[in-house]
Amino acid sequence: MKVILVNGSPHEKGCTFTALSEVAKTLNEEGVATQIFQIGAAPVSGCTDCGACFTLGRCVIDDKVNEFLALAKEADGFVFGSPVYYASANGSLTSFMDRVFFAGGSTFRLKPAAAVVSARRAGTTASFDQLNKYFAISEMPIVSSQYWNMVHGMEPEDVKKDLEGLQIMRTLGRNMAWLLKCKEAAAKAGVPLPEREEGTYTNFIR
Repeated sequence: MKVILVNGSPHEKGCTFTALSEVAKTLNEEGVATQIFQIGAAPVSGCTDCGACFTLGRCVIDDKVNEFLALAKEADGFVFGSPVYYASANGSLTSFMDRVFFAGGSTFRLKPAAAVVSARRAGTTASFDQLNKYFAISEMPIVSSQYWNMVHGMEPEDVKKDLEGLQIMRTLGRNMAWLLKCKEAAAKAGVPLPEREEGTYTNFIR
């Protein structure tokens, strides 16, 4: 079993990375392999709604999005981490996730996912809600913790002093590992995945 943790911050070893590292450490202790995927500081283009990904299975803009999608096919679960700048997930991660979930198709269906947000002070709950919407529309079980998945601090050393925040990350890691093991046990017991109906799209403008 493997979980990919996406660091949506342009700072490779910043506060968001510190939170994700705590989740990864706990997953490793539970026997789950992890990989932290860095989006980096290079600009990430937003989705242009060209529709090409529906036939190509990847994005026509060949950047970090396609690199991630290639890895995502073999992953069993995901954690997406974002810093908070203006009371929402940061722009590069938002553009990244828009394109990833458009182009990813059924790659993410029924794979557990979680959001982690990091802020100096406020905007965390709005960002947390924003990220969870990607999972909900993709039929992904959303993994929770004992509180909303957030840490606080201006610098990584501040996050390390947020003892409750770090505990939330560890609980999240254990809950993710438990759910992955439940899925594995269900597969071994012959429990089939839920049947998927053909999509029905309704336009409310008549």
